[in-house]
Amino acid sequence: MESLDPRLTPARPDCAAAHLRGIVQAERYVEPIAARVLDAVAPLRRLPRPDAGLDTEVLAGETLRVLDEDDEGWSWVQLDRDGYVGYLPSHAILKGEAAPATHRVAALATFVYPALSIKQPPTARLSFGSLVRVLREREENGRRFAITVEGGAIVAHHLAPIDTRESDPVAVAERFLGIPYLWGGRSSLGIDCSGLVQTALFSCGIPCPRDTDLQEKTLGEPIGLDPAGWRRGDLLFWPGHVALVRDGETFVHANAAMMAVGIEGIAEGLARIEAAGTPLRAARRVL
Repeated sequence: MESLDPRLTPARPDCAAAHLRGIVQAERYVEPIAARVLDAVAPLRRLPRPDAGLDTEVLAGETLRVLDEDDEGWSWVQLDRDGYVGYLPSHAILKGEAAPATHRVAALATFVYPALSIKQPPTARLSFGSLVRVLREREENGRRFAITVEGGAIVAHHLAPIDTRESDPVAVAERFLGIPYLWGGRSSLGIDCSGLVQTALFSCGIPCPRDTDLQEKTLGEPIGLDPAGWRRGDLLFWPGHVALVRDGETFVHANAAMMAVGIEGIAEGLARIEAAGTPLRAARRVL
């Protein structure tokens, strides 16, 4: 049997999801419990420790399944968004089935206010892609607010209906220009290369794995490595890195060289990265 990817397989020696009975060995099998994220951004770590590596982040309103909890405040979960498995702080989530979100944050970031006034100190800062359930909208002093089920108010034009799709993933990635590079990041506070690609594609309704190796294996179709044949939206893959082609001259990526999301010339970028010991490995066309 092909080895199961531990990043996507909810199984440990002591515990596994019930649907894996007969596939993996575990001391016990559990039915996962539905939950959603309460915090604006919650860290998903590979081990239940605050100093463990950050594998990815989960945004407000996103849903998941809880498999286990410990006495130290950690929940072992699998994300609904991309199937990623890891540990979240238990205080960051709320267990139980909830009515689905109605809107997503369409601005790069927005604030949640305790009242219908932007002069009030905000209670949270939500990133692009965060999910909320809007109860109603109301205008106050010429400004329209969306009132959420959590009780906060958000400037209405910062939101979009949940089924709204962006049309250009490159344009979405460009909104993040200047956002700091953060290994494992997936928000407008900090983001990494595969997080940027996943965010851009998801916003256009295109399912996308979290990590570069999975993206390279599953997204679109392979195309040649000659830049003359590339077009906007094509994905470029190096070992452990990914970028989106903007046009015949440039690509956009979150990268540790700039420590930010930036635009780089194709010729210069290919040469720089190859000189660092990682030549371009693949190019794929998703759109």
